[in-house]
Amino acid sequence: MRIWESGSAAAELNTKMFPELFLRSVSSFSTIAVDFLSMILRRIPVLKKYMEQTHQKTVIFSQGKTLPCIAPLLTTVEETLQVVSARVQGHFPEWLNGCLLRVGPGKFEFGKDKYNHWFDGMALLHQFKMEKGTVTYRSKFLQSDAYKANSDRDRIVISEFGTLALPDPCKNVFERFMSKFEKPAITDNTNVNFVQYKGDYYLSTETNFMNKVDIETLEKTEKVNWRKFIAVNGATAHPHYDPDGTTYNMGNSYGKHGSCYNVIRVPPEKSDLGETIHGAQVICSIASEEGMRPSYYHSFGMTRNYIIFIEQPLKMNLWRIISSKIRGKPFSDGISWEPQYNTRFHVVDKHTGQLLPGMYVSKPFITFHQINAFEDQGCVVIDLCCQDDGRILEVYQLQNLRKTGKELDQVYNSIARFSPRRFVLPLHVNLNAPEGENLSPLPYSSASAVKQVDGKIWCSYENLCPEALEEEGGIEFPQINYGQFSGKKYQFFYGCGFRHLVGDSLIKVDVVNKTLMVWREDGFYPSEPVFVPVPGANKEDDGVILSVVITPNQNERNFLLVLDAKNFEELGRAEVPVQMPYGFHGTFVTI
Repeated sequence: MRIWESGSAAAELNTKMFPELFLRSVSSFSTIAVDFLSMILRRIPVLKKYMEQTHQKTVIFSQGKTLPCIAPLLTTVEETLQVVSARVQGHFPEWLNGCLLRVGPGKFEFGKDKYNHWFDGMALLHQFKMEKGTVTYRSKFLQSDAYKANSDRDRIVISEFGTLALPDPCKNVFERFMSKFEKPAITDNTNVNFVQYKGDYYLSTETNFMNKVDIETLEKTEKVNWRKFIAVNGATAHPHYDPDGTTYNMGNSYGKHGSCYNVIRVPPEKSDLGETIHGAQVICSIASEEGMRPSYYHSFGMTRNYIIFIEQPLKMNLWRIISSKIRGKPFSDGISWEPQYNTRFHVVDKHTGQLLPGMYVSKPFITFHQINAFEDQGCVVIDLCCQDDGRILEVYQLQNLRKTGKELDQVYNSIARFSPRRFVLPLHVNLNAPEGENLSPLPYSSASAVKQVDGKIWCSYENLCPEALEEEGGIEFPQINYGQFSGKKYQFFYGCGFRHLVGDSLIKVDVVNKTLMVWREDGFYPSEPVFVPVPGANKEDDGVILSVVITPNQNERNFLLVLDAKNFEELGRAEVPVQMPYGFHGTFVTI
């Protein structure tokens, strides 16, 4: 059902964060980084036991009643190997022929061993197939090496982001102690997103591994290691695509001299049918501000001519991560929010690989998903979902998400909200430009870029959200009409509202008029919205929104929802009698 539509002037908000699978990159450290361990053991007699203490100011958001329990959305489910026909109510457009593919964590224990963090669960693949108004569903656990190793031994043997795999209990005390000094295995539990390279689909997280899959059968066909092609230790699960199919991504590299952020380009076509990411190149390397404390990032921006990388003060302490196994801590122990550092923007020319000389900085904030970026009047404009407090690491522990009553409310009220913000980066700054003057020439944006005494450009954002967005818990999981408007000036984006710890509404935001539309149904939790355009359409919002909507209520059914993207009216839903966990990302593939 369509609930309401509202609009007002923008108001700056405190924002609620939805971290999603952003921190899984910590397991992607290279052989070089891991080899530091032996050096540490030789040179440091005793590893200092260090735990950072953070004190976070609690931000209370008014709640009319206690939040409902969502534990059933975050528990292990069975895979649905046989195709199930969905019961369609309303209608699915006849032109909507294809598959909605999604992935997320779906298994949270092996034997008596349980995962600690939501991001750790084993990847479960979902397929909704739409054809001439009918819908079918199937799901399958990714047969990753991590999944098979854990299954074979009926315990957790591969560490994940928030869970340290314990030594084999069958070993004696000495063997268990010595196992702490063994090189840790890197997980290939790629449970973040479906991505595309050279026409093939891969499941990706942020480690150095991806898993190629057959999108018809959901079978894994090949495991691909980025390090066999280029000197990076993984890549994000949010690449960008040029119209010709050329793919851009970013990945870190670590070495004895520090760490770098690398811009990656993968060619659009295969020269041989057996190719995967052959021909991948690093076109630019950006040195980390702090060599052994690089920034964590989950996505980046791209326009027609530029890559925009955001170095934020959510830091990965490589020494703590490398030594985590010895200290008996998960990888997550090495990540910290350090707001004493500003956020920095780096702009790279896609064609030359050159890093532009301008240094753009802003007050500390964190972002996990960019909305869109484009060029206008000699500037790069980049829109992001942002919030100002990154100390939320423990929030998405499963023990927190599965709480009930007032304890669950306290967890929700301890975190900030995400809101959409616009930054303007002037590309050609005159060395003689006066200090203190706004260098942005864009009359439609209140975002400013001011030259400082030290020559840096201080960037202040424009808040793109309507006032009513605060009542929706902020917004995350942003999506646009990517095929037609990625890298271009645009008007609309779609996302999930978060009046709970997972999305509980779908929202359409008009960034020009600062209005919004909302779809909500009490007791149901929609996933990331996916925009599918009407074939041959030219208007930006001429299409439909697809979202998988699930409920913890066993008396109700989960369903695939289809909305008219123009007016946000429900066209139809396809109900399936299958339990599903709350997931992360996906894509639509036309058939």
